[in-house]
Amino acid sequence: MTQPPNEPPQGGFGAPQEPPSGGFGAPTPPPADPFGKQPPAAGGYGSPPPPPAGGYGAPQAPPPGQPPTQPGYGYPQAPPPGQPPTQPGYGFPQAPPPGMAPQQGYGYPTAPMQPQYPGPQQGGGKKFTTQMQIIVAAVVAVVLIVGGGVLYASGGSDDDGKQDEASSAGTGGGESKGGEGADLGGGTEKAPADTKSQVGFQLPHPKVTDTTVVDGSWVTDKAYVKTGVYEIVGYDLAKGTKLWSIPLTGQVCAASRHMSKDYKTAIAFAEGKPSAEDKYPSCTQIGALDLATGKLMWSKSVTSTASGDEPVRFGEVTLSGTTVAAGGTGGGAAFNLTDGAELWKPKAEANNCYDMGYGGGDALAVVRKCGSYDSPQLTIQALNPTTGAPLSSYNMPAGVEYAAIVSTKPLVVAADVGDTAGDGSSISDFFSIDAATGKLIVRISADADKYAGDCGSTEVEQCSSLAVGNNRIYVPTEEHEGSGEYGDTNEIVAFDLTTGKLVGGRADAGDRYALTPLRMDGSNVIAYKQPPYDKGGQIVSIDGSTFEETVLMVNPDDEAVRDAETSFSMNYSEFIYEKGRLFVSEKMVSEPSKSSSVDDKQYLAVSFSTV
Repeated sequence: MTQPPNEPPQGGFGAPQEPPSGGFGAPTPPPADPFGKQPPAAGGYGSPPPPPAGGYGAPQAPPPGQPPTQPGYGYPQAPPPGQPPTQPGYGFPQAPPPGMAPQQGYGYPTAPMQPQYPGPQQGGGKKFTTQMQIIVAAVVAVVLIVGGGVLYASGGSDDDGKQDEASSAGTGGGESKGGEGADLGGGTEKAPADTKSQVGFQLPHPKVTDTTVVDGSWVTDKAYVKTGVYEIVGYDLAKGTKLWSIPLTGQVCAASRHMSKDYKTAIAFAEGKPSAEDKYPSCTQIGALDLATGKLMWSKSVTSTASGDEPVRFGEVTLSGTTVAAGGTGGGAAFNLTDGAELWKPKAEANNCYDMGYGGGDALAVVRKCGSYDSPQLTIQALNPTTGAPLSSYNMPAGVEYAAIVSTKPLVVAADVGDTAGDGSSISDFFSIDAATGKLIVRISADADKYAGDCGSTEVEQCSSLAVGNNRIYVPTEEHEGSGEYGDTNEIVAFDLTTGKLVGGRADAGDRYALTPLRMDGSNVIAYKQPPYDKGGQIVSIDGSTFEETVLMVNPDDEAVRDAETSFSMNYSEFIYEKGRLFVSEKMVSEPSKSSSVDDKQYLAVSFSTV
């Protein structure tokens, strides 16, 4: 990817813009149109389509002369003449393969369900005929689909946490830690007196001529810090005014999502700016940032025995304690956060082994790749962060080409085994690994047709829409039909990392909303509610045990504000919620298309606040 040859405009990228009347970014309520959009035409983009005759879900009459159509998706289908009955649709109990114990469908209780219709009468009662049973069963199926969007869309749980036993290569069994009703301590984020947010500030879309990585955003006690073009900029939390800028010799190509307690972090950036001789400068520089003072503490590159005098190219960087670790196809290196002292660097190894990338945070782990391109072997290792020595090792199943570290403590890895996910998420299974011994605790099957979450990148630490805590992994379900006339919804559920089982309970997004986990807050889950076309987004805190939701923020439903908020994609943007403030920013920007309207405003970042 090339970087723009021009320097930022006068005043520096992200410099405060001339405020509109009333003060840009002031804590007063925003004007009716704070983003400068024009009113839409009636029935504009995002408006719901008119329902068909008879309402959504109603049986439709066939055209004259045509035979009746088959019932809609999810309805029981009649088999072709002479063929055995087909398996029931998604969300209905499935018959087990020969020799296997029956699995419960997602959201179905393991205890036997009571009949949903009267059974045969004892004594002189009338017999409930087979024909009547078939009719009632079909009606029940329709009610489940149309009324509840398949059974798991309902709110409560009467299944004692035994909804869906995940496939497992571990020992399983036992009760979930922090089970339903347990007091897990909660978190620090509390609901404000008024959850209605105000628009904080907007950072303008930078002027670029090509696709440009702007990965990296952090929040300190005083600043919102965001990667710009050839710089890292600190902005006032409330006003968005520029506090400081760290100039860089080249564009950022990777940024750690972790910070030290005193607001230090790490980035990888290019060795220079694009030129006629070198349109694609290599990402060879690793640097440490002090976000409290707005200073680049140090920057370094390394060479390896395999690359000779050429600097090693990096594709990702992370932080664990005082260790900065960077990885890529050229191998891995690590430095001391404080002074940049080299801890280890790539070296030539047998069997083409190298460190693909690292997961940081509370511990340090690595994905190592060995073997040929056609027959790779990936190994997950917990590392001593000071020496890089492996503490334990676990070999991933044969054929897995990429693996992502979701969490290092506990150690949780995601992978697409056998390329079976099919949805671009790169997740078919989660692996819960004992970091002390390297033994697999449990392998959790995460059917891509049921569960969302995203690790769709070759980078080791780029998973999103997942949260790990309370010895659980919290996962959003795929969106599905809600209980209303139109609009989808989803839930957040959790798998126990010891048993691999779905624990009891779920957090419901509600009709036309979709829930996405952002991070843990103590034992609670902070989640973002993606809104429907006519509402603003929300931030909620979900009790990690009971799944009870507490609303922390409700964003304005003014159209211009909605358009700005929803212009950021969940999978390609950074969402940070801290102490009553939400910051949403791009991870990559490009030159606006020539067909873009003047009203199609784009932003590097926007913020909302309830404080």
